[in-house]
Amino acid sequence: MNNVYGITLKSEGKVYYFNGENLDISNDSYVVVETEKGIQLGKVAYKIESLDKINIPIEEMKKVIRVSTDEDYNTYLKNLADAEKCLVKAKKVVKDLNLNMNILDASYTLDRKQLLFNFIADERVDFRELAKKLASLYKTRIELRQIGARDKARTINGVGHCGRTLCCSTFLNHIDSVTMNMAKNQNIALNPSKINGLCGRLLCCLTYEDEEYVRCGNGMPNVGQTVKVDDVKGKVVSVDILNRKYKVDCDGIIKEIVLDCDECIK
Repeated sequence: MNNVYGITLKSEGKVYYFNGENLDISNDSYVVVETEKGIQLGKVAYKIESLDKINIPIEEMKKVIRVSTDEDYNTYLKNLADAEKCLVKAKKVVKDLNLNMNILDASYTLDRKQLLFNFIADERVDFRELAKKLASLYKTRIELRQIGARDKARTINGVGHCGRTLCCSTFLNHIDSVTMNMAKNQNIALNPSKINGLCGRLLCCLTYEDEEYVRCGNGMPNVGQTVKVDDVKGKVVSVDILNRKYKVDCDGIIKEIVLDCDECIK
């Protein structure tokens, strides 16, 4: 029997799905897992009761290697402390080399076979000399990864307009393409301070209900559009997309029009 677990790789971080095979692991247990970045320590958030609830085939999931030991956990804590020192040193080397980049964080794999640095930069950076210097300092494989604005927000974490922890840092397994049309479909004012997240890009949550707004918006007029109501022309002053209602100003008289929900896109 295959057991699938939701596991976080950092405190309050995003949950990833791992195949625990025949391991029976309780919640909040620490485990050693195989990831794209190497061997890491993670914490079990919950066990997946039904594979129908997730969209990832079990064959594509990385594996839980074992339940962690005290030695694994102590190594993990030491790696965290050492990585912080590496970050400080790396930033100094970047400054000495006069590179136009900002290193955000550093992390060791559990076996210390790899030291990963995430950085942001306005353009492509030739970091070969930096990688050589860091490799000579720490005697391990160095990976320098340039990340975008959304990845930066996911790495740093924070609180969104809604008052909740950023979706990208918690439950989103991948970041969907977000377009301005999604904001228009939901009749949201195109104010950057309202529709952009901490990353400066369009809010990921605009994708969550877009399909329903498109369905309910079928046949609905736009605010400002001129329509006829009982053979009288008027201007649309407000639209309630989900309830399929809109109000029209007909020479100072406000009339509310309710459309049949059966006219929505099936």
